[in-house]
Amino acid sequence: MADLTTSYLGLDLRAPIIASCSPLTGHEDSLLQLAEAGAGAVVLPSLFQEEAEAEELAASDLMDTGDDFAEFASAPLPEIEFTEIGPARHIDRLRRAKELVDIPVLASVNGSRVGDWARYAQMLAEAGADAIELNLFSVNTDPDESSADVEARYLQIIESVRGRIAVPLAVKLSQHITGLSSFARRIQEAGADGLVLFNRFYGAEVDLDSLTLESRLALSSPDELRFPLRWIGILRAQRPGLSLAATSGVHSGLDAAKALLVGADVACTTSAVLQRGPGYLAVMLRELDAWLDEHDYESVRQLRGSMSAANVPDPGQFERAQYMKVVTSSL
Repeated sequence: MADLTTSYLGLDLRAPIIASCSPLTGHEDSLLQLAEAGAGAVVLPSLFQEEAEAEELAASDLMDTGDDFAEFASAPLPEIEFTEIGPARHIDRLRRAKELVDIPVLASVNGSRVGDWARYAQMLAEAGADAIELNLFSVNTDPDESSADVEARYLQIIESVRGRIAVPLAVKLSQHITGLSSFARRIQEAGADGLVLFNRFYGAEVDLDSLTLESRLALSSPDELRFPLRWIGILRAQRPGLSLAATSGVHSGLDAAKALLVGADVACTTSAVLQRGPGYLAVMLRELDAWLDEHDYESVRQLRGSMSAANVPDPGQFERAQYMKVVTSSL
């Protein structure tokens, strides 16, 4: 068997496949199954900035109401379970996860604007998170906000979080950043230890019967892996000290091998284990191990980055040359 150990964000991992945040990492039984299947680490479900703020505000308003309103005059206020609102339930979930599994547990914070990100991240780090994954998701519709403004806002968030935590920090981005090479450099300068590429957007769907907009879960397909492969291959050559995680489209051990070849430290999977169950992660690891043996690789570390833009004969294949070849070829 090949040596599957790797490092990510300065953490030593027993395997290069991570279970990304999903309902499976939020329930103790499936979380344990993922760990038993060999996951190198797990990312817990995201703490959403808006959700946490709304719950805290609602609880605060209820407490401030007291007996001032007539409807409370003849009945006591309902008991508020503070471990079930705001960041408290995420902290409780994190602590239980740390007791349950013996692999690194990452906490995810998801939001779009400057606010309480740093406080939430600090609370999760102090509760025992091995690292923080900062998910910068936003749909930027303000016509007065330029792309430079958006990037400046993101960097401000990263800097504020970095200033409040001592654990490693990964930043999860969408593929819609215009100048990703430049922005990756600035993200690293702002204090991030790694990038997770790429976030998936879940857009609104039009229901033709009810004429309403609906949100529906759409799982990834292996075809989506080409987008993170391109940019990980490029960024591994440009930013050798930055940890890189591939996400979106990792459905097999062979997909993980591709990500590692271009320079990823780890491959993250969600849709595959949602579709096939937590135990499928063990199948993915066996596929990866078999491929490494077949191609005479002794370890993941030997494989990693051997096909990045710094190591392939024609780095242009990661860029426009690949596009030209595809669109000019006959179907």
